[in-house]
Amino acid sequence: MEVTFFSILALGFILGIKHAIEPDHVIAVSTIASKSKKLWHSSLAGVFWGIGHTLTLFIVGIIVILMKGEIPEKWAMSLEFLVGIMLVYLGVKTIISFKNIHVHQHQHEGDVHKHVHSHENSGEHDHKHQHKNASYLNSMLIGLVHGLAGSGAMILLTMSTVKSVGEAAIYIFIFGAGTVIGMLFFTTIIGIPFVLSKKRSNISGILGMTTGAISTIFGLYYMYNLGINEGLFSLFV
Repeated sequence: MEVTFFSILALGFILGIKHAIEPDHVIAVSTIASKSKKLWHSSLAGVFWGIGHTLTLFIVGIIVILMKGEIPEKWAMSLEFLVGIMLVYLGVKTIISFKNIHVHQHQHEGDVHKHVHSHENSGEHDHKHQHKNASYLNSMLIGLVHGLAGSGAMILLTMSTVKSVGEAAIYIFIFGAGTVIGMLFFTTIIGIPFVLSKKRSNISGILGMTTGAISTIFGLYYMYNLGINEGLFSLFV
């Protein structure tokens, strides 16, 4: 029995890693990573995403399992639709933030000096620590939304593999640990080109705008697919 349960936990950990790299997860966190000036900031954004994701899965999952119920399809799909809205919001916000970045140049003793700044953060250089914490909070909130959207499938998966609430709690926690590790790894990789391009404003701007555009387009497609192709809108008629 113990060997079987530990095998289930190992599988849950692997599934958690795989779950972390689903397109909507990676795209959403990329919008945060695109603004990271240091690689470890990007890595921590992934960690906080995983914490938020696990927290929601754990709370919602345990409550529903204790009540011996399930999330109705209408509401499960509505939570998924919320992910699409969030992706569009993050994409548009990222595009706007990079459009606000300007390069100013002046001559000093015959040499041309360039200065890159954003009007969005103008006058707030003394609050870098607060902005960094805000980005981590944003990552956690993104993870919370993704956790809500995936809670229905997580509950079904958990109930089909474990036999008690205690085992369910452990399974969700291990699954969550897998998502944290997976997202830590991939946000680190994603953050490399953004961090390396920070001193080259043109490249950084192109990467950031591209990330925002991908998030916006994917979010719109995500909503269309759920609403039209999978019939979410018809459930409310």
